[in-house]
Amino acid sequence: MGSIERPQDELIVLVTGFGPFKSDFPRNPSWDIAKSLPSYLPILNAKAPSAVRQASDLPAVRILVHPEPVRVTYSTVRALIPKLWKPEFSGVPRIDIVLHIGMASTRPQYVLESLGHRDNYRILDLDSALPIQDPERDDWPWQGVPSQLTTELDVDDVMARWHKNLPENSIPLRLSTNAGRFLCDYIYFNSLAECFKNGERRRVAFLHVPAAKTDPLAEYDQHITTGKEIAIQLIRSIVESEVANA
Repeated sequence: MGSIERPQDELIVLVTGFGPFKSDFPRNPSWDIAKSLPSYLPILNAKAPSAVRQASDLPAVRILVHPEPVRVTYSTVRALIPKLWKPEFSGVPRIDIVLHIGMASTRPQYVLESLGHRDNYRILDLDSALPIQDPERDDWPWQGVPSQLTTELDVDDVMARWHKNLPENSIPLRLSTNAGRFLCDYIYFNSLAECFKNGERRRVAFLHVPAAKTDPLAEYDQHITTGKEIAIQLIRSIVESEVANA
């Protein structure tokens, strides 16, 4: 599938988030943010200045959240992603964009990742396992797939729009080429590779959100509220960029 060509059509953005990771993170903000998203991208205030009122040029954008958090294991991701990209799996006519959300425990910013890695995963998952990384094995899944893949979304344009769509200087946003070689990097690469293997444009985004302590709960809830708005405006920025560059 190429870039978005018909602004009048409904677009479908599929979103995932991860589940808990050990006792350190009994709640994963990536999932709490994902499941809090509205079913459709909200229309911007019609009374706002034209410089920021861009919704009239956009199609309706349906936000479809995968119904359960992704378990923090390589095998779960490996089994899920090939199915996730099939429209019949989610009961929709097509999937236009996939946004994966994950938690970065050491980063205070909200980060848009642009690059996924195939190899050199050394951090054990919840099952104390690593992904298949030996190309000599019969079940190695990456025959013919490059060791690195980038999204084919225009990330520089998306970043510029993302900054404009959020209150000025209120949120630290960053673009990254290092998703960390753990489950976040792995799910991102798997989605990019699925598009690559199918000869499709790599219309995939990955958002890293900061970790947050659940005590006190009110502060955690505010963290999720902030993350929800950031994710909504990222989706808006991606769609704006795709429509503008069609």
